[in-house]
Amino acid sequence: MSALALALLATGCGDGSAPRQDASPANSTRAKAAPDRVEPLPGAPESTLPATVDSADGRKVTVTSTERIVPLTGSLNEIVFTLGLGDRVVARDITATFEQAAKLPVVTRAHDVSAESVLSLRPTLVLADTSTGPAEAIDQIRDAGVPLVVVTPAKELADVSSRIDTVAAALGAPAAGAALKQRTQDRIDAVRQGIPARNGTKDSPRVAFLYVRGSAAVYLLGGAESGAASLLEAAGAVDAGKESGLKKDFTPITSEALAAAAPDAILVMSKGLQSVGGVDGLVKIPGVAETPAGMDRRVVSIDDGVLLNYGPRTDEVLKSLVDQLYGATE
Repeated sequence: MSALALALLATGCGDGSAPRQDASPANSTRAKAAPDRVEPLPGAPESTLPATVDSADGRKVTVTSTERIVPLTGSLNEIVFTLGLGDRVVARDITATFEQAAKLPVVTRAHDVSAESVLSLRPTLVLADTSTGPAEAIDQIRDAGVPLVVVTPAKELADVSSRIDTVAAALGAPAAGAALKQRTQDRIDAVRQGIPARNGTKDSPRVAFLYVRGSAAVYLLGGAESGAASLLEAAGAVDAGKESGLKKDFTPITSEALAAAAPDAILVMSKGLQSVGGVDGLVKIPGVAETPAGMDRRVVSIDDGVLLNYGPRTDEVLKSLVDQLYGATE
């Protein structure tokens, strides 16, 4: 995903809970938010330090203390809390809105970090990803002697396990990482077992991922690199943007692009849907009303903070997507 697309998505992220369906899948879906909490592993994790790990920017980083942790993205915050080390987190990214982290001080705006804000909290470990910047802020934190580990962003379901592994290794808690990986995979597998067997058939719903922000006049159609393809394919659907030949992450929405995608349903982030005035406003975007999805008002809405996280709550995201596409599953 491009830096621009990542910044747009981060700016739009908000509430992190996975919505539940309360409408027919053939019509617009108005989601009811589940409690916005993560579920930590039971018991206190064993942490063995020092731990030396490979940072995604090519450095080897030695961590000697996890007493004061600063994760610089919402998804990294989520993993640390779910591993059971949330009581050691002293700050959050603006997109970490789940209940356990909500009262922590914010040290980022979109993917930009304030080095001064971070250093004022006396961190013993900072976790970032490759989209975090500016580079000068990252250098400033490192120059102050703080261990900083860069983690590769997750772009698909296959990245969930490796991302958990990397964070757990940096925290000196590989056993907790293994347990969380297994729990997460088991839950994803359980959701997938209940998905109607439509994948790869003519009955597979075509779903277009639209990134919309009415207040900023941003209207984009997701392509192969948007981050949504893996999730849609896991749900037995076809990523309509990708299948229509859009190879990049996002392209401006046009009537021609939507006609080529011909989606049966539209996937949007909840705050994005709100920003355009709900489904009524969404179908007024040029080209949307003429698609099968627009004519049927078939819209799937999932909360910004979890949709593309590919982390410990991905099973909730997948279940919400499946329920809204096919009808609630048991």
